[in-house]
Amino acid sequence: MKATPFKGKLYLIPITLGESDPLDVLPQTVKRAIDFIDDFIVENEKTARKFIKSIAPEKPQPSLRLSTLNKHTETSEHEQMIKPCLEGKNIGLMSEAGCPGVADPGAVIVKIAHERGIQVVPLVGPSSILLAMMGSGMNGQSFAFNGYLPIDKSEKKQALKTFEKLSLDKNQSQLFIETPYRNNKLIEDLLQALQPSTLLCIACDLTLPTEYIKTMKVAEWKKTKVDLHNRPAIFIIHKT
Repeated sequence: MKATPFKGKLYLIPITLGESDPLDVLPQTVKRAIDFIDDFIVENEKTARKFIKSIAPEKPQPSLRLSTLNKHTETSEHEQMIKPCLEGKNIGLMSEAGCPGVADPGAVIVKIAHERGIQVVPLVGPSSILLAMMGSGMNGQSFAFNGYLPIDKSEKKQALKTFEKLSLDKNQSQLFIETPYRNNKLIEDLLQALQPSTLLCIACDLTLPTEYIKTMKVAEWKKTKVDLHNRPAIFIIHKT
């Protein structure tokens, strides 16, 4: 009888949320994983190589085998990406920022790994969603991440009204994000659509020197000016 081949593991490797020293926000376990892994699934090869070099400068770049996973990747390519694990090799799955599999296309690879009996090993690292929630002062016992809001103005307004009501009915904080260059416009929409007494937290540039986290009522935000253009941010609302 042919022996069942030893399977490698799928390591979920978090990376920094921006330009910062990796070892300021990542534990040594992340560096150790990168040291012994040569096969990676990444969103962008250029930025992935830059990150690997920053955290493990002694690692030879020619030894790296990188597969690209993003919105342009065909579903038929997913199985090929996980193949090294079936051959006994470890794979590192990396997001473009933060934790893979959370608000990130890597979740599809994790799903396949479970289906193929491959051990999944999530490593500790920064999650902008959790960091924002921690710093908001809102309900950390019950919250929901809703991804991106609709682009259409009327649909966006309706979505905000829905989240506001959901927050009130369930005592549940509601989180969402926006494409960074649209952040300032989103703030305008928030201040127009939400009730004055609704709490709004804006958490921007988390873990970076320019980090900004502030929670106030919408009425107070209307008196405040903040420029979030092209800065990664998380928005949280809570109506009581």
